[in-house]
Amino acid sequence: MTVFKEIGTIPYEGPESKNPLAFRYYDADRVILGKKMSEHLPFAMAWWHNLGAAGTDMFGRDTADKSFGSVPGTMEHARAKVDAGFEFMQKLGIRYFCFHDVDLVPEADDIKETNRRLDEISDYILEKMQGTDIKCLWGTANMFSNPRFMNGAGSTNSVDVYAFAAAQIKKALDITVKLGGRGYVFWGGREGYETLLNTDVKFEIENIANLMHMAVDYGRSIGFAGDFYIEPKPKEPMKHQYDFDAATAIGFLRQYGLDKDFKLNIEANHATLAGHTFQHDLRISAINGMLGSIDANQGDTLLGWDTDEFPFDVYEATKCMYEVLKNGGLTGGFNFDSKTRRPSYTAEDMFYAYILGMDTFALGLIKAAELIEDGRIDQFIEQKYASWNNDLGRKIRNHETTLEELSAYAEKLGNAELPGSGRQEYLESVFNSILFR
Repeated sequence: MTVFKEIGTIPYEGPESKNPLAFRYYDADRVILGKKMSEHLPFAMAWWHNLGAAGTDMFGRDTADKSFGSVPGTMEHARAKVDAGFEFMQKLGIRYFCFHDVDLVPEADDIKETNRRLDEISDYILEKMQGTDIKCLWGTANMFSNPRFMNGAGSTNSVDVYAFAAAQIKKALDITVKLGGRGYVFWGGREGYETLLNTDVKFEIENIANLMHMAVDYGRSIGFAGDFYIEPKPKEPMKHQYDFDAATAIGFLRQYGLDKDFKLNIEANHATLAGHTFQHDLRISAINGMLGSIDANQGDTLLGWDTDEFPFDVYEATKCMYEVLKNGGLTGGFNFDSKTRRPSYTAEDMFYAYILGMDTFALGLIKAAELIEDGRIDQFIEQKYASWNNDLGRKIRNHETTLEELSAYAEKLGNAELPGSGRQEYLESVFNSILFR
C-alpha cells in the first residue's frame, strides 16, 4: 500500500535548489574525511513521534491524521504504521529506526496479549526489512506512560510494578534482538522524585541499577552484543530525575559497575534543560569513552520544557559533529527524536521536517570537517597548554612530584604571570569564518 502517493524519492539537488522536497546538503555518497556522508550520519526515524505524534498538547487535541487509513488502537493500525514508516524511510534514504514497545502495538490489558501483538508486528517488520537496507538502531520499553509507572519503573515503590517493568524490558530486548538492533536504551522517564519528603533516594537508585544489571545479563544471554545506553534528562516529567546529565549518568554507571556495558545516548534538548550546551554533554561523554548515540533535536530557549523540535541550528549541529568526528564516530546513530510543530500537520510537513534535520546535520558535518582541516582551533589549544610540556609539567602529569616540591618551585618564582589569553573572540571569529565561507 502506498501511503505518501504525492511524494517521490527525495533527491539531492545541492545548495542552490529551491525544491522543498530535495536535499540541499545531505549527499549520501559524498566523501568527508575518508567516509561517505551516510556512514558519518546513520540517521534513524523515531517511531513514536513520526508515526504516532499527532499534535496533541496540554491545551488541545490532535491536529494531524496519523491513522494512515486505519482505525487507531487496532493491530490494523499497527501494520499501517509499519507500511507508512518503511515507505517514509525509503523515500528519504533513512537506514534505521528506533522504537518503544508500545509504539509498535496498542498495549492490551494483559501483558501476555501485548507480547503476542509484539510478536505479530515484529514478524511483519522483519518481512518489510527484507530486500531493503533498513535496520533497527535501538529499541526500548515505554515505562512512563501507563499510570502504573506514576512513581517510576526501576524506582517504583511497588514490587509488582517493578516486576512488570522487568517483563517489559525482557520483551523489548527480545524484539530488539529479533530486529537486529545495534543498541538498547534506558530513558528514565519517571525515574526520579517530586519531593524528598516521601522518597528513599538510595533505595530507588540501587533498584534501578539492579534492574539494569538484570537487563544486561538477559540481553547477553540471548545474543545481544550491542551497547546499552542511558539517556540523561534532568527534569520533566519528574521534578528531579536521577540521570540528570552526562556526568551524573557516568558516575552512576561507574558506581554500580555498569560502565563496561553502557554508553550514553545524548539528546540535545535534554542537555539544554540541564543548563548545559549540547556540545558539553557530548564532550563529557566522549572524554569518558561513553559517547554512544545521539537523539538529534533541539529545544527552544524561551520555553523551559522538552519541545523536541527538528534541528535547524547549524551552529549547534557543527559543534555536535566536531565532537563526533573527534570521537571517531558513534557506535549508535542520529535518531530524530523530533516532532513537527502542532500547526505543521500534513504528510508533506513530515518530509519537510526530516529534510530540514538531515540537511542541518549534513551541513554541520561539512563545516566540522573544515574546522578540523583548518587546524587553527587545535593549534591554539595545543599552544594554550604548552607549558605542561616542560620537565615540571610532565612530572605533575605523571604523578611524580609533591606539594612540597611545587611549593618550593613557586617560592623560587616569587610570582606567577598571567597564563595567556584565552582568545575566545578570535576563536569564535575563526568558527564564523569557516561556517560562512
